[in-house]
Amino acid sequence: MGKRKRRSFSKEYKAEVVELIRKSGKSIGAVARELDLAETAVRRWVQQVEIDSGRGPAGALTTAEREELAQLRKRVKTLEMEREILKKATAFFAKESK
Repeated sequence: MGKRKRRSFSKEYKAEVVELIRKSGKSIGAVARELDLAETAVRRWVQQVEIDSGRGPAGALTTAEREELAQLRKRVKTLEMEREILKKATAFFAKESK
């Protein structure tokens, strides 16, 4: 059995799958097989909906918090790169002025 190519799905599609699981009464595994989806991915979608609705475990991040965290990490990376450039520029100009 080969590895499946990674697919991405819209928020709307994920929400529809979770709603289908809730309304149909079928198991996550059954719905995942019917829609040719990885069961673990569908389980994560269901768990994330639980967290977003306030019924998840304490300390779990909502979707909005995850998005904000990703943006903040990206910003930190940019700032660290800018700081490194400034350090190198300062050292270069300090050497030039001597």
